[in-house]
Amino acid sequence: MIMKRYSYFITLAAIFFAVSGLVYLIHYLIFRDLEHIFIFMGSDLGFVFLEVFLVVIVIERIIAQREKRGMLSKLNMVVGAFFSEVGTKLLGSLLSGFEKREKISQHLAVSQDWDHSDFKKAMAFALTIEDKPNCTNIDLNELKAFLVQKRSFLLRLLENPNVLEQERFSDLLWAVFHLAEEFEVRASLEDLPQSDLAHINGDMQRVYGYLAAEWIAYVEHLKDKYPFLFSLVVRTNPFREHPSPVVT
Repeated sequence: MIMKRYSYFITLAAIFFAVSGLVYLIHYLIFRDLEHIFIFMGSDLGFVFLEVFLVVIVIERIIAQREKRGMLSKLNMVVGAFFSEVGTKLLGSLLSGFEKREKISQHLAVSQDWDHSDFKKAMAFALTIEDKPNCTNIDLNELKAFLVQKRSFLLRLLENPNVLEQERFSDLLWAVFHLAEEFEVRASLEDLPQSDLAHINGDMQRVYGYLAAEWIAYVEHLKDKYPFLFSLVVRTNPFREHPSPVVT
């Protein structure tokens, strides 16, 4: 396959060189002016470097940026589906396990008047959450049932090629999927030893760090591009004291 590809390019290059030589030959046969041909060849050769710069660097970069914007747009749709199906509920469920949940809510409770600096501060906080949730404050059986129910949905997200382009979101999906597996492989979540509870707490902390950071980034995207969706998120986000979709 590789040899065929090289053969194709060599043949194509030979054809172009042959056609170029034929054009110069016809020009010489008509005008009999070899000096004029070399003058034009020199001018054309000088322009080649500028042409390469314009085509390879400038135009290619513009195309790459457009493709990246298109990819990010598709990815944000995937992220939105994740939070609608799994993420928002998971944020609230795990939040109840933190002793300092009021502090977390204070930093992450998005409001209508937030600007880029507010989102930046919230992102910095989300990336540095050091507290571990205490799973004894969480209904683990309910959480297990929820994540196991969403297992096929998570698998479909992982199969999406756009997800692989965003390391933070793919890390989040793997962390959530791993937590679901930890729950699923245990026959019972009752009367677990402290060592096992500590392990689960660590898994939940990993999930929450990725989850909170991705949520902040996603909500800022909604504020910039989809204000009507942002308004609903502000009213219903789990960091509000009394989340409600009702406009007051």
